[in-house]
Amino acid sequence: MPVTVDEQQAAAPASRRSGGREARRAMRAAPLGQDINPVRPGLEGGRYQPLDRNDMDQIHEAVLTILETVGFANAIPSCIAALTRAGAQYGADGRIRFPRALVLETIAKAARHFTLHGQDERHDMVVQGSRVHYGTAGAAVHVVDVEKREYRESLLQDIYDAARIVDAMDNIHFFQRPMVARDMVDPADLDLNTLYACLMGTTKHVGTSFTVRENVAPALDMLYAIAGGETNFRARPFVSNSNCFVVPPMKFAEDACGVLEACVEGGIPILLLSAGQAGATAPAAIAGAVVQAVAEVLVGLIYVNALAPGHPCIFGTWPFVSDLRTGAMSGGSGEQALLTAACAQMAQYYDLPGGSAAGMADSKLPDAQSGYEKGITDVMAGLSGLNLVYESAGMHASLLGFCLESLIIDNDMIGQCLRCVRGIEVSEASLSVASIADVCLNGPGHYLGHEQTLRLMQTEYFYPAIADRFSPKEWNEKGKPDILQRAIAEKRRILETHFPRHVSREIDDALRARHANIYLPRKAMGW
Repeated sequence: MPVTVDEQQAAAPASRRSGGREARRAMRAAPLGQDINPVRPGLEGGRYQPLDRNDMDQIHEAVLTILETVGFANAIPSCIAALTRAGAQYGADGRIRFPRALVLETIAKAARHFTLHGQDERHDMVVQGSRVHYGTAGAAVHVVDVEKREYRESLLQDIYDAARIVDAMDNIHFFQRPMVARDMVDPADLDLNTLYACLMGTTKHVGTSFTVRENVAPALDMLYAIAGGETNFRARPFVSNSNCFVVPPMKFAEDACGVLEACVEGGIPILLLSAGQAGATAPAAIAGAVVQAVAEVLVGLIYVNALAPGHPCIFGTWPFVSDLRTGAMSGGSGEQALLTAACAQMAQYYDLPGGSAAGMADSKLPDAQSGYEKGITDVMAGLSGLNLVYESAGMHASLLGFCLESLIIDNDMIGQCLRCVRGIEVSEASLSVASIADVCLNGPGHYLGHEQTLRLMQTEYFYPAIADRFSPKEWNEKGKPDILQRAIAEKRRILETHFPRHVSREIDDALRARHANIYLPRKAMGW
């Protein structure tokens, strides 16, 4: 049987093992610099490819065909004007069709290899190639109360608390608002306060949405104030707009189009989001769902570039999966994992920054089902090289429930996913010929104290923060803790102690003076 490090220490004299176990664990738990951390934002994925080149060529040809022959309906007048000016054709049937030359020209000229900024530059994300980043997203209407095993309505405070937890999670790289503040009844209040809660809770890049065009202007005022001026924000936009400009199949969403135009004008990067549901609003065939999603997002790309050539856009193909027996969404399924990976490949096919969804557990609680659903979909998204993995942490009940404790559990899980994304480095040193010879010919016959082992234990291996790796004896001695208990304790610790102060009191005073409808109480922010 293999000998563990702890068993080896137990066999050593007491003077040698005194404090050794806890010292090692403390060392493993200590923060690591990005230069030696075994996992970090922007690791290169792309090793998993469910589509071969011929598959992608066929998908691309099908996309060009339906854009040229089927087109889009329900465009607002300003959208029609922008698209026809760019070369699209507005038909007598009210549908806009897109010649393939226009599609290919837009792909060639679109923005790529750009940065999504954080308020703190440490959290800047370069989105290009197959560099992988994990984050949140969604519009859950409930919070999962794991201690009561109940669901309750999500509130503005929950969004701020989720942002604070994400701010403290190393492996969750950006924060897109994951819940709807159900205590904000007026849409203008909802949009402004959601953005405010996100911005005050984290220094990482923030994604948000707006219900109507008119709600963008107050948000821009807030963003420019926090950035220290409009010019500063445009140079380092730390917020992106999640924009569902399309109602699948192949129709424009009128209010969202107005929002898109206002955000482009204001300098906000756009997540072009197509969220058809396979078997309902998208084809049941997985390949067909990918074709429709790619076609819809390419239309968004043409739209944005017709308004502002080269404006930063994220290729947000988000086709979801239905359980065809019931029609219910099944975001934790193997089919969802395949769809997301295929969409990542199509973004890379066009060399465009890609964002899709994974980690959307159908399970109602952070349990075994949640673990396998999140783990399978998140790791496949990362292995496929998806630039931005939305929904990757905290989500339950097929996007209806969000769990703060799951953010902490999923941070551990995403760390393991990132380690898989990083893969195995093969070099003369890592092949370990000299180490094998030294141990076998000169050493004690094991590698536990070897120089290579000590040197690589931090840089080659990822250690979870709250997952249980105790021996049964230690686990029993510690009161038989489970991962959910540890996550609850960590959630409480963060919410009691972590109050980001990157936005000064003076700026906050000015924002509250100009926007009387900021409702998050300062007491809730630790002031």
